[in-house]
Amino acid sequence: MSARLTLEIASNSVASALAAQAGGADRIELFDNLAEGGTTPSFASIAVARERLQVPLFVLVRPRPGDFHYDALETELMLRDMAQCRALGCDGVVIGALDAQGDIDLPLCRELLRAAGPLQVTFHRAFDAARDLPAALEQVIGLGCQRVLTSGGQANADAGADVLAALVAQAAGRISVMAGAGLGPGNIAAVARKTGCLELHASAKGKRRSAMQFQNPALCGLDPDWSQTDTATVSALRKALDG
Repeated sequence: MSARLTLEIASNSVASALAAQAGGADRIELFDNLAEGGTTPSFASIAVARERLQVPLFVLVRPRPGDFHYDALETELMLRDMAQCRALGCDGVVIGALDAQGDIDLPLCRELLRAAGPLQVTFHRAFDAARDLPAALEQVIGLGCQRVLTSGGQANADAGADVLAALVAQAAGRISVMAGAGLGPGNIAAVARKTGCLELHASAKGKRRSAMQFQNPALCGLDPDWSQTDTATVSALRKALDG
């Protein structure tokens, strides 16, 4: 491909973020709770990531797993997290909210955009849960977000490639449509070509094995291992996009 494509890595910890940077990521999305779709990371995680990263740092602002329809208490939590991200010097935030009918929650999102101030804003995959993606895209554009992360309303970006291409055409440069979900070294370049997306989002996760020599056999349901971004996989994603 002629132009360098942007590779954003979804990082579920500071260790993951540093591994992503080492592998060639252009930008980091930092969050907690990968298995549940991501929630806002801790103050310490954001602060240390900001201190140690040289690439742009975006922070997911999502108060809980589950749907994207939030009440007043959850709104207060998000607004306070936005203020924290600004104070710590983050480059951007990742937000999203829907109303009960599956449309973009415009009053809440406008409040979040005001709280973001000068930070860039990505609208996350709440977009994929909307009932009408073309209408939702116009709403997100109207809010003033810089990009929308989407799989085209499908389980992964491969399956949603045709919809992603249509969204890129509809956006016509007014917003960046960033493809994400299910992207790996073997398909990321093909998805970029088919969709026309100039920004791609992947987790590049690998399994980290526990170094504990003793593990209580009574805790058979407790997995001592965890997922973490793999530097080699990020490098392979970068190579695939640059090839």
